[in-house]
Amino acid sequence: MAGPASASGPSSAAATDGSGESGRVEASLESMLLTPEDFPAPYQAIVLPPHAVSQAAADLDGIPPGAKVDPPGCKPPTQDYGPDATAMIVGTDNANRSTISVELMRSDSPLDKRIGEIERCLEVTTTKDGAEAVVRTEILPPPPLNADRTLAMRQTVTSGQGPGKVTQSMLTLVAQIDDVRVSATYMSFGDGKPDTVVLDQVFTEAVQRVNAA
Repeated sequence: MAGPASASGPSSAAATDGSGESGRVEASLESMLLTPEDFPAPYQAIVLPPHAVSQAAADLDGIPPGAKVDPPGCKPPTQDYGPDATAMIVGTDNANRSTISVELMRSDSPLDKRIGEIERCLEVTTTKDGAEAVVRTEILPPPPLNADRTLAMRQTVTSGQGPGKVTQSMLTLVAQIDDVRVSATYMSFGDGKPDTVVLDQVFTEAVQRVNAA
């Protein structure tokens, strides 16, 4: 796979060619999800139980549930976390305080629509319980994979000031195959470089699993 995760500049061509997602993948999300054995060392991976998926997904969005956002209208779309609506596995590198999360979700909405929403909200200020954070997004050239649409983006979530300032950095690759959306996100704290090799590896494998279903 070419290195979309290492792309250095934004691109308005945020998706591969294709008109949208109209079919349905009949296999269950659970059966298509990667397993812990698919993550190389040093990542220790676990499949999240259903009750933990909603919180983990919110962390990856950078916008906590119930937060106020500015500009208005920049909250992530409502997501179904039911049994065959969302599935997630998370690999953790404890030494580097980083994770790689792979999420499968059902979506009847074209990825083009989500890309448009993201492009209108490249900088969002969130407020919850008096705490303010700024979410900044950069659209990157899309990964060249066998999918209806693909997307790559880099995000930072910055909160606090001075010595208490915290920056959460994320690099996300997304692909839509019929009604299944595949996302792989590298998340870390600080200024370290993302592990693009493993991120590309697990993302490519995740997309291939869905294509083969």
